[in-house]
Amino acid sequence: MHNFWSQQRVCLTGGGGFLGSYLVEQLQQAGCLNIFVPRRKEYDLVQLDNIRRVYDASKPDIVIHAAGVVGGIGANQANPGKFFYDNLMMGVQLMHEAYLRGIKKFVALGTVCAYPKFTPVPFREDAIWDGYPEETNAPYGLAKKMLLVQSQGYRAQYDFHAIFLLPVNLYGPRDNFEPAASHVIPALIKKVHDAQRKDEKEIVVWGDGSASREFLYAADAARGILLAAEKYDKPEPVNLGSGMEIKIKDLVEKIARYMQFTGKIVWDTSKPNGQPRRCLDTTRAEKEFGFKAKTGFDEGLQKTITWYCSQQEKN
Repeated sequence: MHNFWSQQRVCLTGGGGFLGSYLVEQLQQAGCLNIFVPRRKEYDLVQLDNIRRVYDASKPDIVIHAAGVVGGIGANQANPGKFFYDNLMMGVQLMHEAYLRGIKKFVALGTVCAYPKFTPVPFREDAIWDGYPEETNAPYGLAKKMLLVQSQGYRAQYDFHAIFLLPVNLYGPRDNFEPAASHVIPALIKKVHDAQRKDEKEIVVWGDGSASREFLYAADAARGILLAAEKYDKPEPVNLGSGMEIKIKDLVEKIARYMQFTGKIVWDTSKPNGQPRRCLDTTRAEKEFGFKAKTGFDEGLQKTITWYCSQQEKN
């Protein structure tokens, strides 16, 4: 991998974010000397002029589009219009401008939220068009799914080399722990930590705990994305996951146990569960570019908890 990346100029959108930080690290470790990360303060990628400025400055061989306006169920419910528009305009214009400039490869990161609400488990890539996504995050999921349509259309008409990856829910150190934007694992870790700090005897969790999720350690996800960028060049979408599944109820109890929280867990059933089940079939990624998750869930969860608690001690 070292020889390949040492010869590439890479434009990495979202490189200042959670997943992006792991992509930057691993690109550097693989010998990539030219990594351009557009920062939101300087480049609002919803605006076409800014996309053109980014490409003028970076002159990339490969674009990895990892940027997104993202959040948990609450954030999706509060911002459906923004999540749809910003994600759609960012992705579609980035890919179109990459095609116009003859950029060699475009790696589009989709989302597990693009799958239909009642997809048979494990989710196989061929089922992605078999229904409407779960309502609470459908605008976000559909905006991202349009990049699959675009990548296949541009490949068919223009022979443009774009691929579309479907990462499952990510977690790990450096995740976003802000309540308004965080996903379930960082939200729960923060909730338990806050309760312990305030000496509270219970935490309140959304839903009833029956929904299930699959989680992929962010460092593993970054490795999978870079393997795909190097080795995969076909129109079919590819899942990136760990192949595990855990109920939210079991997840909450596991986090409480690891953090030695002995208080009560209260389920707020007036709040939505989100998609009933999520677990990916990861066969295609292993077959096409040799990707398999390495980090066990318990190991990754403990590393995430340790990192967060150590950050809080510094503050």
